Amino acid sequence: MHIMVDFFYENRWFFIYLGIIIGAYFLLRLITNQIYLLLIKRFQNKYSSNETHSLRFVKRILNTLWLVLGVIVIFLLVVEGDKQARLERNFQMAIYLGVIAVATIVLASSVNLWFKNAIKNKITHKEDSTTLLFLRRFIVYGIYFIGILVGLATIPSMRTIATTALGGAGVIAVIAGIASQEALGNIVSGIFIIIFRPFRVGQTVKISEGMQGVVEEITLRHTVIRNYENKMILVPNAIINKERLINYDLIDSKCCERIEIGISYDSDIALAKQIMREECENHPNILDNRSFTDREIGKPLVRTAVISLDDSSVVIRAWAWARTSSEAYQLRYDVLESIKIRFDDEGIEIPFPYRTVVFKNDDSSGNNNSSEKPAEVN
Repeated sequence: MHIMVDFFYENRWFFIYLGIIIGAYFLLRLITNQIYLLLIKRFQNKYSSNETHSLRFVKRILNTLWLVLGVIVIFLLVVEGDKQARLERNFQMAIYLGVIAVATIVLASSVNLWFKNAIKNKITHKEDSTTLLFLRRFIVYGIYFIGILVGLATIPSMRTIATTALGGAGVIAVIAGIASQEALGNIVSGIFIIIFRPFRVGQTVKISEGMQGVVEEITLRHTVIRNYENKMILVPNAIINKERLINYDLIDSKCCERIEIGISYDSDIALAKQIMREECENHPNILDNRSFTDREIGKPLVRTAVISLDDSSVVIRAWAWARTSSEAYQLRYDVLESIKIRFDDEGIEIPFPYRTVVFKNDDSSGNNNSSEKPAEVN
């Protein structure tokens, strides 16, 4: 018993410092958690859970930092000489890394949040937000990259890697250019898209028959297009720069839908043109695109004309305008059905192919009898 008392008495200052260190650790952890709860309570109604994820990450980093610093300080109480000097350097390095990590996350999250608010304001005021969407990822990733390099530079064993990454950027660029030409081509193409702006977020574009829809996002590597089946199409930026692109909203969102239907030569052309014009004019998506002069002289809202005389049909076209390309598509589908119904009611025939088939019969007497029978083929 006296031995234990003597032991604690001789090392009383060590246990006092140990208690202070443990108490300081729990106090710092408590303060960190309370600040985190206060910030979460303040921002949870204003921001989504994804936007407060950075706060949780910072809390974990700080709690881990307090633990690491506490362990280092405890070891400082029992070691001397070179080991103590090494632990002091590690203590300083841990603080430095913790500050860099927290500063990087806070700065990147703040920049990301600023861009989100700026993009939201642009969308609210119906302004173009394409540049902000592109720069948001570029700058946020750049902040994280610089933070990682600065953190590596504080670690002696990693300092060479960081110095090489910063000083040998030209060599890395050459190697990366050879190894990943396609990826770098997409990035360069994405930068060209932002600079020259052949299209913007929210505009309707057509790259090919299978890639048509509304531009949702432009990233460093690809452009996201939502088609009319509500599916996301990821198109590499390099492909967009190579293909011929149709932008339905670049200057004017109005769209002219050309509706073509063939009728038989025996049908009444004037009646067919009247039906097509009436069905187009009665559709709710039709847009009056006539000039003031056209209205004054009484030009029809929808123009119709014979555009070709084919082998078995007379092709009539109607030019119908709509406010947007999506409304034009809906107009086309509806009008094709209503025109077909009106044609059936009015006796206007939409022709289908006819063929004449000749059957040849060879008998044993050598007479070659052939019969020609018309066959109707749909």
